[in-house]
Amino acid sequence: MAHDSAAEALPGAIPVDQSARLTARITLMSVACAAVLIVAKGVAWRLSGSIATLASLADSGLDLLASLATFAAVRYAVAPPDATHRYGHGKAEAFASLIQAGLVFASAALIGEEAVRHILEPKPLSHEGWAVGAMAASIVLTGLLVFGQTQVLKRASSVAVSGDRAHYAADLASNLAALIGVGAAALMHAPWVDAAAGLLVTAWLVWGAISVFRQASFELMDHELPAEARAQILALAQAEPGILDIHALRTRASGPYVHIQMHAAVPGHLSLEEAHKIVVAAERRVLEVFPAADILIHADPQGRAEPHGGAFAEAGDSRTHVH
Repeated sequence: MAHDSAAEALPGAIPVDQSARLTARITLMSVACAAVLIVAKGVAWRLSGSIATLASLADSGLDLLASLATFAAVRYAVAPPDATHRYGHGKAEAFASLIQAGLVFASAALIGEEAVRHILEPKPLSHEGWAVGAMAASIVLTGLLVFGQTQVLKRASSVAVSGDRAHYAADLASNLAALIGVGAAALMHAPWVDAAAGLLVTAWLVWGAISVFRQASFELMDHELPAEARAQILALAQAEPGILDIHALRTRASGPYVHIQMHAAVPGHLSLEEAHKIVVAAERRVLEVFPAADILIHADPQGRAEPHGGAFAEAGDSRTHVH
């Protein structure tokens, strides 16, 4: 379920309205996919009694809940700032990812318990063809959804969609394990193989949940943007004539938005009006590449700026200097 994050769009790299359209469309597809899979797997499980199919059915049921949470979160996250949420509502996406992780952990616990019980007390399967067909259809539909989510994430950064993709990518592996388990149990007349496949699905779900939880916690804890994004921001601001040095850069993501703060050293002889024009021009340079950014630049007179105090003083921020 691991993926190459370098292929994904940087946070704030496209306007919020474009990001909203892309994420709304793909989350609707996610809900529809989960609903179809629940019906198909439910029929197959009732006919076959396969534990691997039941495990996959339970996972799809929680997929639907997670997809509904993501569906709502990406729409709420793009709501503009208001009087009580001056930094917007973007954190809703990270909360949706936490819900996903929690549901996956719950699913893994239930499936694991059922799998262990059937390993100890194996029961023969029936109508295995239905289970095999359901798993094969699940693999195709889930693969198409993951492909679509990947294409969206190449254009729009969304921790909720990324978490949803991680979940469905894990489903690909779990569906494959279930397919192998059902097929092997039928061919070998060994029901325990089906239950063992369910146990393998459990382990894979736990690993996927940990990954989703980690990504959501990064955003909720205001983790810095990726190094590539920070380097771009520094280069863009430094490229503005009149800016001699950039320091104390701080960044964080919030759903489709990014928040950027920095201090810019300018020639000390400039008037406030002249320094303001330089800062505004630097902001516009950054906004050309990060149109969904909220930017705050503080101008310092070169060589005469006092260290800034407060709870987050500049001590230790020398790593953000550009000379």
